[in-house]
Amino acid sequence: MINLFSGIYKDKTVLVTGHTGFKGSWLVYWLKKMGANIVGYSLKAPTSPNHIDLLDLDIVSIVGDIRDQEKLDQTFNIYKPDIVFHLAAQPLVRFSYEDPIETYTTNVIGTLKVFEVCRKYSVKAIVNITSDKVYDNQEWIWGYRENDTMGGYDPYSSSKGCVELLTNSYRNSYFNVKKYKDTHNTLLASCRSGNVVGGGDWAKDRLATDIVLSYVKNTRISIRNPHAIRPWQHVLEPLSGYLNIGQKLLEEKVKYSDAWNFGPLDEGSITVEEVVRNFKKHWHEIDYEINRDPRQLHEAVLLKLDCSKAHILLKWQGVWSSDYTFERTVKWYKNFYKNNKILTKEDLEYYINDARKKKMAWSL
Repeated sequence: MINLFSGIYKDKTVLVTGHTGFKGSWLVYWLKKMGANIVGYSLKAPTSPNHIDLLDLDIVSIVGDIRDQEKLDQTFNIYKPDIVFHLAAQPLVRFSYEDPIETYTTNVIGTLKVFEVCRKYSVKAIVNITSDKVYDNQEWIWGYRENDTMGGYDPYSSSKGCVELLTNSYRNSYFNVKKYKDTHNTLLASCRSGNVVGGGDWAKDRLATDIVLSYVKNTRISIRNPHAIRPWQHVLEPLSGYLNIGQKLLEEKVKYSDAWNFGPLDEGSITVEEVVRNFKKHWHEIDYEINRDPRQLHEAVLLKLDCSKAHILLKWQGVWSSDYTFERTVKWYKNFYKNNKILTKEDLEYYINDARKKKMAWSL
């Protein structure tokens, strides 16, 4: 795996904020396999069990809040990362209604403090991970492009839209590509992806988690928004995009210091109810019911991404179909609960082999 992404990550010091979360844990696992020196900075894993502990990786793992400027400064001063993948966030829509202050301070002020410490220590590359929910969602049938208007109905989506505005401001004010190597040495990109699934996610209010826990508790899963359409993809899909962008920034290719969408093709944009049926197809014990409570909090019904920019300029494409994505996800959880075994290594190896068969540039 060391030769993936042109071998750029071997021996690089990579700092990942939010490494104890779902996406973060998969990212540090992949980076570790490519020979990177990993520094994780995050709050403690929010669930038990959790993926990062199951992986038992030999990495530097620092428990810290991204709003703690002093601790961030100490960490960057000690480890001097070459590149930062910023994933730490308050990621839940429903919790954002309950605690908007926590949501905005973590997502906006926390990101601001990460950018400031990156600026102080002249970090070479920053890949900031936001969300497909950053767009001003008009519920239209076509996908959002990177230059569409930022917005957000709920506090979570709004906070992520604010983060994109912040990112663009820093890219113009401090990390301007026209002044690269003149007044600064940092390239900054932001990445937005669709809804991700895969083994090892036990976070609250996640559909896959709710499905799995319904099996564990021998109950039916209650679906809030059965007709809501989202761009579903395996967690490894956007990670391949993030790593692709990180490679370009480390190679000092300034045109990639920009905003990027990483989502599935249209066949991956399916309803919540279809997702549950996909799980049930591969795990027959799962059952569900529709929650018709009229007091449900607002969540978008239709949301899609236009990933033409990544397809054309990065030669990036998704590797797995939605059906195979759910099949692999179910297999991961089945093996965990029935055989006390995790399939993270197997999933990553299968994914890379399938990417090579499709001649994905990053895999060759």
